[in-house]
Amino acid sequence: MRTYNYFVVELEKLINDTLVTDSGLELHIDHKYNENGEFENRVTEGPVVCSPFKIDTGVRPGDTLYFHHLVVMQGGQVLTGDDKHYIVKCSKEALSNQAIAYKDQDTDEIKPLFGWSLLEPVEEEEFPNDLIEMVQLTEKLPTKGRVAFESEELNDIGVEVGDVVGFKENRDYRIKIDGKEYYRTRVEDLLYAEA
Repeated sequence: MRTYNYFVVELEKLINDTLVTDSGLELHIDHKYNENGEFENRVTEGPVVCSPFKIDTGVRPGDTLYFHHLVVMQGGQVLTGDDKHYIVKCSKEALSNQAIAYKDQDTDEIKPLFGWSLLEPVEEEEFPNDLIEMVQLTEKLPTKGRVAFESEELNDIGVEVGDVVGFKENRDYRIKIDGKEYYRTRVEDLLYAEA
């Protein structure tokens, strides 16, 4: 199979609706009672079956692709004729690119794709005041993260792994990679790097 601008990934299910205990007991999670349950439990990774031949990504069949949650919404973007194969749009423009990163099957190295950055959450500094106690009624949305993985786009703007960067509010979309949560943020949404 050859695809032009799409990855093809194999997915057994679209929602992570089971939990396996240490003893091997499998529990079903009914996400419909949690307002964010379906969103938080969407599958966002899968093994690559096919990579786009029009775009050099470095991704090979067998690598793990991490993708945008929209790929599995409303039944997912099924490849015609195969109910376990789903298409993930690939573009050099981050706004159109649903492929966020991949893990190389030989090295286990994580590599962000075209326009995406993966950031580790960082604690925002609070400045104590002995005179006034500040009460915050709503949770402050994160606007900072530490660069977790190198990419060509980050190198182009002078940002390296370990740098703390600021990003626009509401750009802290989360994705889990190897059990660890990251912010997936477009490089164009980064505002500054701390000195």
